Amino acid sequence: MADVPPRRPWRERPLVQLTITRYREFVREPEALFWTFIFPVILAAGLGLAFRSKPPDVVRVAVVAGAGGAEAAAALRADPRLAVRLLDDSAAATALRTGAIALAVVPGPADSVTFRFDAARTEAQVARLVAADALERGRGRTDRVARREVLVQERGSRYIDFLLPGLLAMNLMGTGVWGTGFTVVDQRRKRLLKRLVATPMSKSHYLASFILSRLGLLVGEIVAVVGFGVLVFEVPLRGSLVALGGLSLLAAVMFGGLGLLLAARPRTIEGASGLMNLVLLPMWVLSGVFFSASNFPDALQPFIQALPLTAAVDAIRANMLEGATLLTLAPEVGLMAAWTLGSFALALRLFRWS
Repeated sequence: MADVPPRRPWRERPLVQLTITRYREFVREPEALFWTFIFPVILAAGLGLAFRSKPPDVVRVAVVAGAGGAEAAAALRADPRLAVRLLDDSAAATALRTGAIALAVVPGPADSVTFRFDAARTEAQVARLVAADALERGRGRTDRVARREVLVQERGSRYIDFLLPGLLAMNLMGTGVWGTGFTVVDQRRKRLLKRLVATPMSKSHYLASFILSRLGLLVGEIVAVVGFGVLVFEVPLRGSLVALGGLSLLAAVMFGGLGLLLAARPRTIEGASGLMNLVLLPMWVLSGVFFSASNFPDALQPFIQALPLTAAVDAIRANMLEGATLLTLAPEVGLMAAWTLGSFALALRLFRWS
């Protein structure tokens, strides 16, 4: 009976050693630590402060001097939402053309008034409505319907609440694709992959080590981005933390697989960078990270909804802001699972060692 070779200690197994190597490579790169953990926090802080909740902006309008100009300006100044200037016709036209004012008010005969504004500017539309209301009140209009205003501001409706889940998903995509893809291509360029082929390591072990190393960094990424948003901006977490962790885990694996697929063939960093930018740039714009994907035409929606980043953003945002469960998010989870399996299958088939 042939001697059975002793079982290799778990730490000496190829997959374990490859995963440990990925961690060492990451820790030895200060740039990777910055882009993975610090940059998303800085971006969230900057955008959160820029779009923080604040009182409504005062809209700048001008009244054209002439008959009835002083009376119209006085009526408009009674509304605190307007900043009113009295200008001659030429100065008002210049101010409107250069964007210094949103609306020019031209008093006319018999209590008539002309509004000059750019209909494409939302600010101008608001200024027109406010100015018309102020002028009519100044001329004695009384409201026939009693109105009562209740101002409501809920956590979850602010821009930072909308933004933070998108930043988390975008960060998972960036670290998954760039971190994985560049490492693979750099090792291929340096002929290190050919040396690894000679070791007792399978192709699947090599590819799986990237995914396992990404999972180890996942907790830090979630804590850095979500923890900052919750502590500093009080972003709500209405869903289960377990579900949020599961969605983030699936997204990290999906984007890691996409990174392996994009790095399966290129031999140069330049080639890999161009391919990754070609794939990632449309998702940065279309997938609803910084603004709703519904702003795009209906004809583009099937394509946008099929993107992996769109599924990740929608699922994480629904969990955090609406308390959606994994069962509710089955379509998004199914799409991410399909991208994960498809990316890994193609990466294993197309991967080139030299």
